[in-house]
Amino acid sequence: MKKRMLGRSGLEVSALGFGCMGLSYGYGPGLERAAGVQMIQAAFDRGVTLFDTAEAYGALNEETVGEALAPIRDQVVIATKFGFKNGNTNEGLDSRPQRIREVVEESLRRLRTDRIDLLYQHRVDPNVPMEDVAGTVKDLIGQGKVNHFGLSEAGAESIKKAQAVQPITALQSEYSLWWREPERELLPLLEELGIGFVPFSPLGKGFLTGVIGAQTQFAADDFRNVVPRFTAESREANQALVEALKGIASARGATPAQIALAWLLAQKDWIAPIPGTTKLHRLEENLASAQLELSPADLQAIQQALAGIEIVGARYPAARAALVNR
Repeated sequence: MKKRMLGRSGLEVSALGFGCMGLSYGYGPGLERAAGVQMIQAAFDRGVTLFDTAEAYGALNEETVGEALAPIRDQVVIATKFGFKNGNTNEGLDSRPQRIREVVEESLRRLRTDRIDLLYQHRVDPNVPMEDVAGTVKDLIGQGKVNHFGLSEAGAESIKKAQAVQPITALQSEYSLWWREPERELLPLLEELGIGFVPFSPLGKGFLTGVIGAQTQFAADDFRNVVPRFTAESREANQALVEALKGIASARGATPAQIALAWLLAQKDWIAPIPGTTKLHRLEENLASAQLELSPADLQAIQQALAGIEIVGARYPAARAALVNR
């Protein structure tokens, strides 16, 4: 696995990380804890060094990450997040300094570690000045409990405010072939400030793999059930993007998922996507994309294919959309 530096921070990670959320949260039943541990360790065995979790994914998620990585703690980068009231996305935001400190102590315990390598604010809290958030994390860095500071789904002004108090190592936001909004304002700003970018949902929450169609039924507790982009009508309309990807992938002897990930890696050398999966064969498929070098002709073909396709459906329900890019 190739390595990348997140901006000018000095933090080196594998070109592809592993998003742990889906192991136990968000996408249906998930895995039993032992199986989740095995999946994380399988990712490490194949070269992954960046592992992403969050308080909001539930105690089990951080505990699974902690158990899996404890034997190899010094060889990996563990990222987690604070920012929701009681760690529950349905209860609203809470980035008060006291709460940040409490979450860090709880995360350290669950993760079985003495420091968090990369600590993100999960969503910008309009009720707490960004300067206070960044200042609290700066204090935690000074105490050795945190090594690097990150923001998730933050807008340009919040990034600038935080950067002025405590240098940001990485921004985590959604970015993929079917959500390219970060290219407009965020990527130029990150490059200017020397901040790395960690795209989540780099496969469009699974859609870009080509295995989700209009007739696909999601589990009752799969959050895609409430995402406008995943209505049956939207999925049917958005198949045009997947079909274009399949054509490009076929010509390269690759899969649509591999093309989608390789495209992300080709955008900037300080981008480290974090695809997640509960299946070993998907893990291996995803990681193989790090070895797939897209030619200028490939990238042009993808660009031309995208230019004629309109993506249908918002990426979040209205209430969730209000929490991003602020």
